[in-house]
Amino acid sequence: MAGVRQEEENYIKFLGTAGARFVMIKQLRASGGLWVSSGPANILIDPGPGSIVRCASSRPRLDPGKLDAIILTHRHLDHANDINVMIEAMTEGGFKKRGVVFCPSDAVGDDSVILRYAANFPEKIQIIKENCDYRVGDFSFLTSMRHIHPCETYGLKFKIGKTSVGLITDTRYFPELADFYKTDILIIAVVFYEPRQDIDHLSLKEAGMIISELKPKKAVLTHFGMTMLKAGPLKQAERLSKESGVEVIAAYDGMRLDL
Repeated sequence: MAGVRQEEENYIKFLGTAGARFVMIKQLRASGGLWVSSGPANILIDPGPGSIVRCASSRPRLDPGKLDAIILTHRHLDHANDINVMIEAMTEGGFKKRGVVFCPSDAVGDDSVILRYAANFPEKIQIIKENCDYRVGDFSFLTSMRHIHPCETYGLKFKIGKTSVGLITDTRYFPELADFYKTDILIIAVVFYEPRQDIDHLSLKEAGMIISELKPKKAVLTHFGMTMLKAGPLKQAERLSKESGVEVIAAYDGMRLDL
């Protein structure tokens, strides 16, 4: 019996939950990014190392040839390493000029993370800026204010069906984050267990502050560094749920969040 086709479903699939360098390098968690399926649209966010492998090993298999767009929140390798191979896959080796790549301005240019030959394969390379709306087909998203991070970095807000989703990517904590990320589902990159003033990443405590203030219907912790893995993401998510009164879950590699 024929089922609902993959491209007509609404879900987010976590192709990896690794955060920062060492978890990525050791592949203690995978680092393939997020696959977003919103009706007929398929979007890949932050294809880090192994993204193409995670697509191929997913069950059911994810076909990059059905991608409509790839979004880079920023140029760091744990978010952008597989951008070129995913462009090739999206465009079927460059033989079908299709799809849009959205990225900050410093992801291209003199030190581009997108190779010159691969940049000709998509229909368009779209430079994103802060607080702007972008669209590909029926899928649209809004960029955040610029995050506090060593390179140009933006979080995202978008809708899947009637559900609003916020993605807080890498950043140092600052109070204005709460002004943008009021959504039904909030996905937060939580690299550190304890706050660190010397590195621009969020800690569990700071994620808890954001969750308690915004009160989303559901919060998802991901992008874990070594200290978070040692602390136990599942255990910490359960604790935050009790403290905040919000359903908080810890993402795992291959997790599918149906919407």
